[in-house]
Amino acid sequence: MGNSLVSVQIIPKTKSVEDVIPFVDEAIKIIDQAGVKYEVHQLETTMEGNMTELLEIVGKMNERMIELGSHNVITQMKILYQPQGIALETLTEKYRK
Repeated sequence: MGNSLVSVQIIPKTKSVEDVIPFVDEAIKIIDQAGVKYEVHQLETTMEGNMTELLEIVGKMNERMIELGSHNVITQMKILYQPQGIALETLTEKYRK
């Protein structure tokens, strides 16, 4: 358990809208390789961990989009910081069956 939940939606500017999915797949790959706990949702991916580490991951995601040929990147984030700790399941466990 970390002290933060960070939800991130990354929107790279590509030549055509159809090109976006491979870019997003690469962004999720960076999260996976970082070894943090995460969940992919329809419109964003939520990570659990230390806020500083999670923000570094978001930075790497943006850099990777440019390496892949994106002209620029829009990144939308939501951050829940709770010093005593927070887990992904905390906010949604009552909805899981």
